[in-house]
Amino acid sequence: MASSGSGYDLSSSTFSPDGRIFQVEYASKAVESAGTSLGLKCSDGIVMAVEKPLPSKMLLPNNSRRIHTVGSHAGLAVTGFVSDARQIVSRAREEASNYMETYGTQAPSNVLAERIASYVHYFTLHGSLRPFGSTVILASYDPDTKEHSLHMIEPSGVSYQYFGCAAGKGRQPAKTEMEKLSLNPKKPEDADSVPNCREGVKQLARIIHLLHDENKDKAFELEMSWLCKETNWEHKGVPKDLIEESVAWAKKDIEDEDDEDDEDEMEE
Repeated sequence: MASSGSGYDLSSSTFSPDGRIFQVEYASKAVESAGTSLGLKCSDGIVMAVEKPLPSKMLLPNNSRRIHTVGSHAGLAVTGFVSDARQIVSRAREEASNYMETYGTQAPSNVLAERIASYVHYFTLHGSLRPFGSTVILASYDPDTKEHSLHMIEPSGVSYQYFGCAAGKGRQPAKTEMEKLSLNPKKPEDADSVPNCREGVKQLARIIHLLHDENKDKAFELEMSWLCKETNWEHKGVPKDLIEESVAWAKKDIEDEDDEDDEDEMEE
């Protein structure tokens, strides 16, 4: 009975006998069925990308955005229930603004991530509330330490810092593709192998298109933003011409890879 959630999934404040909170697990399932969102920590900044499904051909472009700026040096990429994500974005902006008013400086990356995570976690503690059906990826820059960082906050309120992270329906294969990149070299001499942000834009575009099945999945719009030296460490959208160039490169690279696989099969 416990494993099916019967009787223990009526409230987010109720634990099952085997220590599970089913309402939180259901919220995570909602995220897993949504568009893929990615974050990549590069040598000179952070790049984020979101696959935004287009439910209708009549939908205007740039509508219901999945990437938001929460401060001059911070941005959020969201996936899951967009309406839930709007509340998290609004709270993140309040936290960033309040920190600036109180201390006269930008909120450190880890502080902003923890405050957002605490807000999300609060909604898993009370029976009168429900967990957020959204996962958010936070890209931020700390002007004091001169460091950029990438965090992901899940519906349970858990927050981790990453070199590369993914959420949504393509989470697992996207993580596999990211692990092929040199994001965390073990040797100092390999530090130059970490991709820069322009290369990161290409790699994230490639991963998004690699995971998209045109026969099964809906058409989508690719949203991308970055926070890097090139933008003077301000969170901005990636220029459209660069996105188009990266998408063209990604599609060609995927086609070339498929052709090589077909040739290998014929030789065998």
